[in-house]
Amino acid sequence: MTASAWIVRWAHLVSPNGTVLDVACGSGRHAQWFAERGYQVTGVDRDTAQAQRAVPAAHFVCADIEAQVWPLQDGGQPQPFDAVVVTNYLWRPLMETLISSVAEGGVLLYETFTAGNETVGRPSRPDFLLQPGELLHHCRSLHVVAYENGYLETPPRFTQRIAAVRLPSGAASPIHPRRHPL
Repeated sequence: MTASAWIVRWAHLVSPNGTVLDVACGSGRHAQWFAERGYQVTGVDRDTAQAQRAVPAAHFVCADIEAQVWPLQDGGQPQPFDAVVVTNYLWRPLMETLISSVAEGGVLLYETFTAGNETVGRPSRPDFLLQPGELLHHCRSLHVVAYENGYLETPPRFTQRIAAVRLPSGAASPIHPRRHPL
């Protein structure tokens, strides 16, 4: 399986050789993509066996992140990563933790299904579909570099996605943000 075009498009925002967290990593497609480019990758999912076979160089944490305490903590706080990557996954109670896991200067790359997807397939439960502008709301403490909310033809799906950076302390104000190449 290939990496998401959205993730690949915005991966240049991640510090070279940085740390990447692949949340709900599944088969490890994003873990593999980043590991092949020299990043230190950690994946988390309730079943990591397939990902571990696909990406032996990565570190995988087997955990039910919907029912257990967040497993990646440093001194009681979420462990920071240069990139937090999430695709095709939504668990709202975890959003604050995921955003807190973005290190200063790090990036959140998030892409998942949104309201409307119930008209073309699964997931169709509102619990698993973002509402319009919801990612923007969750990322209000970050500098949004790119955001999309709409319909994609292949495969048919309604998607919301964001690339957002945590500006380092003392960085340029949001009025005059640092330059992030598009």
